[in-house]
Amino acid sequence: MTIIEISCVEVWQEVSNYLDGGAAPDLRLRMEEHFKNCEHCTAILDGTRNIIHLVGDERAFEVPQWLSESLKTWLEGKLGG
Repeated sequence: MTIIEISCVEVWQEVSNYLDGGAAPDLRLRMEEHFKNCEHCTAILDGTRNIIHLVGDERAFEVPQWLSESLKTWLEGKLGG
């Protein structure tokens, strides 16, 4: 079976879905193959996993509204959203 390659940008846009199990099986397979060969995307995957873990931790702190909005705007600009 031939696996269609996926770009780093596509991986970044879908990494959250990948981690929460929401990525379609074919996309998940393409991403897993990409992670095997891309250290940068693997680092993003690990970092995102860590953030999710920290945010889900009951000891986590509340992010100020201004920071949350600023981060959202920045991410939308980076991801073209």
